[in-house]
Amino acid sequence: MADILTIGEILVEVMAKEVGQRFDETGEFVGPFASGAPAIFIDQAAKTGSTAGIIAKIGNDAFGELNYRKLEQDGVDVSFIQETPLKSTGVAFVTYKEDGDRDFIFHIQDSASGLIGPDDIKKEDFVDCNYFHVMGTSLFSEGIRQAVKKAIDCCKETGTKVSFDPNMRKELLQDPIMKEFLEYVLNNCDIFLPGGDELELLLGTNDEEKAVAHLLEKGVQYVIVKNGSKGCRAYCKEASFTVESLKVVEVDPTGAGDCFAGTFISCMNQGIGFRQSVMYANTAGALAVTKKGPMEGNTHMEEIKGFTK
Repeated sequence: MADILTIGEILVEVMAKEVGQRFDETGEFVGPFASGAPAIFIDQAAKTGSTAGIIAKIGNDAFGELNYRKLEQDGVDVSFIQETPLKSTGVAFVTYKEDGDRDFIFHIQDSASGLIGPDDIKKEDFVDCNYFHVMGTSLFSEGIRQAVKKAIDCCKETGTKVSFDPNMRKELLQDPIMKEFLEYVLNNCDIFLPGGDELELLLGTNDEEKAVAHLLEKGVQYVIVKNGSKGCRAYCKEASFTVESLKVVEVDPTGAGDCFAGTFISCMNQGIGFRQSVMYANTAGALAVTKKGPMEGNTHMEEIKGFTK
């Protein structure tokens, strides 16, 4: 059994070696690296001391084995991961622009992750689970959307809190059904962890305080707006505060938000207070960008505490 559960894609990431490298030109790439937003999240939750598992599917291939081995080594409960001979493990290709933005080409929907469905959700897995984390990147197929819906229904019955990171990318918003389901998850979550622009995309206003007040009034307990190198702003009914980011040298921004979320939920799971949990998460997110590779910057609690002021 796991205190924290998530669901979604496990894949490998292959990254452009040079900034400014294009997909339509021949160039060098490095990888494969273990990846997938929910995999990064759950890896960090485990590294910071919580029992954590991911409901996922991988192919019977070296990419799947690479991920399985990495997660198991970092303490993730891998018993929820199923291997299938029907599809290969997913792949994401990444290039970096001069302005710091990134472009992605994903092979996910037709990968092993695309086989996740409602039959993979078992109510007994949620009985002793404290937090179920949903990521927008994972809502790419009808099967997984129905699995998430079933899991949220289980959470309502077991008292498990639902946390939600919309983690929206333009490549994943081409499906018109996506926004509707994102709003469904938002309406059923206890903890909301958007990036600054995601708050406006989902709630239709660029007035952050108004949007957050609306969410808190509707029953969301905690809202943390992540702003990358600018840190974050945290809200609950009793308080709101800003935490500035650490000054670090950015090597690779991939996975920083997932690392932030994994640390925050893990800290809350361990009974650490809201403000301190946010501070630790903010530190973890900053440290994550200092290494090349999506999970390579994930850190243990001792290191996070050492960098947190």
